[in-house]
Amino acid sequence: MNVADKIDAELDDLHAHGTAPGMAAVALELARAIDGSDAPTAKAVAARELRSIMSDLRKLAPVGEEGDAVDDIAQQRAKRRAAAREQASSG
Repeated sequence: MNVADKIDAELDDLHAHGTAPGMAAVALELARAIDGSDAPTAKAVAARELRSIMSDLRKLAPVGEEGDAVDDIAQQRAKRRAAAREQASSG
């Protein structure tokens, strides 16, 4: 799998084509430039710009519905509260 395929998959995960289609297109073109170049300097410049734009796209990505760290903490808290209520009612 090349850089462009990996970036395209990440762009899909970030829903970047919907939230920032222009930036997503630029990111994909930069990834293709990395894949298509044999010049180390050109790859380094494209990689630096790609890293920057991907950072911006990650910040713009919509927050997931579930499965993030906040949800994990909330679930653990709910379990502790339920266990404490059960212990208080039985003891």
